[in-house]
Amino acid sequence: MIIPIRAYGDPVLKQEATDIAKDYPALEELIANMFETMYNAYGVGLAAPQIGLSIRLFIVDASPFAEDDDLTEEEQNELKEFKKVFINAKIVEETGSEWAFNEGCLSIPDVREDVTRNETVTMEYYDENFEKHVETFSGLAARVIQHEYDHIDGILFTDKLSSLKKRLIKGKLANIAKGKVKVDYKMRFPLAKKGR
Repeated sequence: MIIPIRAYGDPVLKQEATDIAKDYPALEELIANMFETMYNAYGVGLAAPQIGLSIRLFIVDASPFAEDDDLTEEEQNELKEFKKVFINAKIVEETGSEWAFNEGCLSIPDVREDVTRNETVTMEYYDENFEKHVETFSGLAARVIQHEYDHIDGILFTDKLSSLKKRLIKGKLANIAKGKVKVDYKMRFPLAKKGR
C-alpha cells in the first residue's frame, strides 16, 4: 500500500522518534508498505517520520546509484544489492574525511543542495527480523544512511545548510508546505487549503 509522504512543514518531521519493540504491530506490513511507497516516489531511502510515524525505523535501497559511471566497479557492485531495513539505529562512529554531495528528499520535492557528511559511518541497528548488527558503511551507502538517520532524529537536510542557502530556499520551502509544488507521488501537505 502506498502511503502519502509528509511534506516539509509537517511537525512529525521535526520530532525525535522513539525506539520500537520486536512486537510492534504489523511491522512486516509496515516495512513492505514503506518500500512500495519509496519505489513509487523513485526514492533511495525513506524514514517512518516521512509517513507520519515518529518511530526509529528507516529503509534504504541504494541500488539506483550502482549505475553511476563516476563510481569504481567495486563501488557499483557494492551498491547493486544494497537494500536494508534499520530499526532502532544508533550511530556508533562517523569517520573519514567530510565530502559534499547534492542531496534531495522526498519530503522536500524540487529542492536539491550540497550537504557535507562524513565518508564512513558505523551503525548499531536491528534488521527486519530484529537481529542486531554493528556495521560500517562508506561512500554513497553511508550518505543515504546518514540522511535517513537524520530523519529519525528530527533533522532535515535543509537544517544542515548555511544561513544564506536557507534564506535563498525559504520561499520554495513555504510553497512545499502549502502544497504549491508538482509531484508525481502521493504527498500530504501540512498547510494546503482543504478542498484542493
